[in-house]
Amino acid sequence: MLTLSSSPRPPLPSHAQAWQGFIAYLTPTRLGLSLGLSALAALLLSPIFVTPLPELLGRTLVIGLLALLAFSAAGQWPRRLPRWLARWLLQVVVVGLTVPLATVLVYLVVVGGDIGSLLENPRRISGFILIAGSGLVVGPLLAMGALYRHRDAEARSQALAFELERSELERQALDARLHLLQAQIEPHFLFNTLANVRALVETGSPQAAPVLRSLIAYLRAAMPRLHNEAATLEDELILVRSYLELMHLRMPDRLSFSVDVPDDLRLLRFPPMALLTLVENAIRHGIDPSEEGGVIEVSAASSAAGSPVRVSVSDTGVGLTQSSSAGTGLRNLRERLKMFYGASARLDLTENSPHGLRAELQFLP
Repeated sequence: MLTLSSSPRPPLPSHAQAWQGFIAYLTPTRLGLSLGLSALAALLLSPIFVTPLPELLGRTLVIGLLALLAFSAAGQWPRRLPRWLARWLLQVVVVGLTVPLATVLVYLVVVGGDIGSLLENPRRISGFILIAGSGLVVGPLLAMGALYRHRDAEARSQALAFELERSELERQALDARLHLLQAQIEPHFLFNTLANVRALVETGSPQAAPVLRSLIAYLRAAMPRLHNEAATLEDELILVRSYLELMHLRMPDRLSFSVDVPDDLRLLRFPPMALLTLVENAIRHGIDPSEEGGVIEVSAASSAAGSPVRVSVSDTGVGLTQSSSAGTGLRNLRERLKMFYGASARLDLTENSPHGLRAELQFLP
């Protein structure tokens, strides 16, 4: 159990901050409520007073206003309280003291400062007792109600601030995880491509030089897009076409491809390297192992506005194998899709008739 001395004391507010807090509390709503209750008290006391209602109303309005000012001032001064004295208790006590003192002040103004005239008039004494007694009952109760509402509003505000902070931390964690996954994908793709170029060089293939030139041109275009958070499907299609042209140079007799994506889908936001991962997977696990090679088709479609978008990569390679569905690239891609589009996004792998593999991304834009 923590003792009072173990909790740190908050820093003292400056005089300027205390004045700002004092003024900020006197909102039109609080002023209106205080004056309205004072007017109601005057109406309720009017039948038992010989004082005209306008004069009685003026007295209660002044007392109510002074009580509100005292309540607000006690919330700011003194700036540092003893640990045994709670701020809310000080405010209630101050209101309880202000009401009779304000009543005395009002009556002294009425009698022109003549205390004897006040004490010798039984009706004024009874009026003082009625007004001060009513204020002593109602004032502290209203003060405690105001404090409860204020504490409740502070608690809701603090809970909202905590929720916003938690959401921001979750977003930062997701961004960091997304960048980590992307960092895993980029070397995976680059090293695979460089390994293909090395194989051409080692075998003395005349295609080595054109492939290397295409690779350099591709990387020059691709590197600025790798960390582009505002990437679109059109940006990804440019990379995919460049990559497929690069692979076509490496195996011109074994690979052909087509890209068919409607113009209205090309401006959709799209995670960088996502479609390229599927195309690379089709080359590595579908076309390369096949003696005849094959065809790669990249397409996208959406049935109507607001419906899911389907982006697919189909190949006529060797088909679905354990290695083609359990690779690091596809596993990371599934996680990236869920972080980028939400839990409804998915990646499906199916057999492509008569042979080959179809990988389809489905998401809500």
